[in-house]
Amino acid sequence: MDIARFLHELHFETDKAKPIDWEPDWEDAPLPFKLYRRLPYYPLSLDVPLTFAALRGIGKPGVRELGHLLWYAYGTATASRAAVIPGQPPNPYGLSEWYRRVVPSGGGLYPNELYAYLKLPELPDGVYHYDAARHRLVLLREGNYDSYVERAVGGRLDASGHFGVLFVTAFFWKNFFKYHDFSYRLQGLDAGVLIGQLLEAGKGFGFGASVHYQFLDRAAGHLLGLRENEESVYAVIPMASEPERQSGRRTGAGSSVLLGTSEELIREIPPLFHEHYVRSKRVKAYPRLIRMNEASMQHSTADFRIFRHRRAIPKGFRRIPLPRVEVPAADAAALSRKRYSPETDFVLRRVGGHVLAGILRQTATSFRYVSDLDEGEDEAPPRVFLCGCFHGVEGVRDGAYLYDHAAHALAEARPGDQRAWLQYGLTFPNVNLYQVPMVFHAAGDRLHAWREWGARGYRIQQMEAGILVQKLLLAIARTGMAGRPLLGYDAYMADALFRLSELGQTALIQIPAGPYRYRHRYEGSLHG
Repeated sequence: MDIARFLHELHFETDKAKPIDWEPDWEDAPLPFKLYRRLPYYPLSLDVPLTFAALRGIGKPGVRELGHLLWYAYGTATASRAAVIPGQPPNPYGLSEWYRRVVPSGGGLYPNELYAYLKLPELPDGVYHYDAARHRLVLLREGNYDSYVERAVGGRLDASGHFGVLFVTAFFWKNFFKYHDFSYRLQGLDAGVLIGQLLEAGKGFGFGASVHYQFLDRAAGHLLGLRENEESVYAVIPMASEPERQSGRRTGAGSSVLLGTSEELIREIPPLFHEHYVRSKRVKAYPRLIRMNEASMQHSTADFRIFRHRRAIPKGFRRIPLPRVEVPAADAAALSRKRYSPETDFVLRRVGGHVLAGILRQTATSFRYVSDLDEGEDEAPPRVFLCGCFHGVEGVRDGAYLYDHAAHALAEARPGDQRAWLQYGLTFPNVNLYQVPMVFHAAGDRLHAWREWGARGYRIQQMEAGILVQKLLLAIARTGMAGRPLLGYDAYMADALFRLSELGQTALIQIPAGPYRYRHRYEGSLHG
């Protein structure tokens, strides 16, 4: 398998990442939940608060607060029924049914799972799976594994100072059954959206969090009891009760890495052989996903790297300063419930320039987070950034722009109304972009950070793009508008619109945004 060719297909020739004759077997579709059988479980409180404000300053959290955090990160929030949508199976009443979680997901399939290594007074110390279907924790492995987790991330974590460590995984079959090899791109983006929401929810609760993208993959999977060719860990997220524990420094800044290998750690604890249920009886092979996962693994902490390549917008781009808008504080819990994904629901109305400025400023500010990829430069340019085509925005002439977060300004890449090109570039035209005043793109390194992390760089980039998308969606929700992430667009055309090739960058995902009419459907909240 040519990995570089596969990544090229995922971005620029997406029709080759999914066979023309590929038809999802909806009758044998997997559940959007992973369900463990015959294991101890601990129900979580369904009395989830409507705001985070009342929970700040709680000190060391308990099971109740952890349950609220998990619900706002990946809980099942609403049940709805609407007229049948092409590609979605109807129920016996001729309607499409969804059980939506707090975060968006490609096709509503939720290919990621959430695990936690916990040390809370009300629970046995150990490793748990978050059962989002029943809002409960399932005990997988009991015991204290501080040393194991610390060495799995190269010693850049003091596990004793954290009440929990979260693990975000990708369960390959859960969306491969519909999207074939293209699912690999979605798994990374969806994982990033989940991480972005976890960071936002953690901040709302007053917790400290950091993200480790580099760890001993097989050792982490062994701790959770994962089947390697079925599910893989994508990110490790320590959680502390004090925000300053993580926000005061970068985990990779000037810190030495404790050398070790997966094989050394795996020998220390026995394997797990738990039974779980996903419903599908005919799971088809996905050899290219397995190959990509193997190529992305880090087997030794000597493989860990920091990111040194920096991007700059050339001076030849015309700058348009944006107004310095003070964005009032908003509760992330309310914004999470307010978020909506329009499709045919967009309504074209003028947008104030101060509104656009507020969206961009809030997104850039909230995107700063602690990870193991950097050298500790808080003001360094981000690896992924926003571009946008705007029409009818007051104070901004129609055109395609790059957002310069440091100067809080738009860099004009191409003047004029670009809606015709954007609409023409849709490979799956499910949105009328003539009705959309703002079309954002998240962009990043055209080589997908291959120089730093090889094949692993692709999934890191997709996760960071997902984090940026979730921060953007929440910023848009604050204004009363909505955005819809899309991958059905021509990447070559998007790169040409924004002149990204000149910068060695490429468009990673498209997000139309604007006013909308709420679609008619039966919907009920599952909020306790």
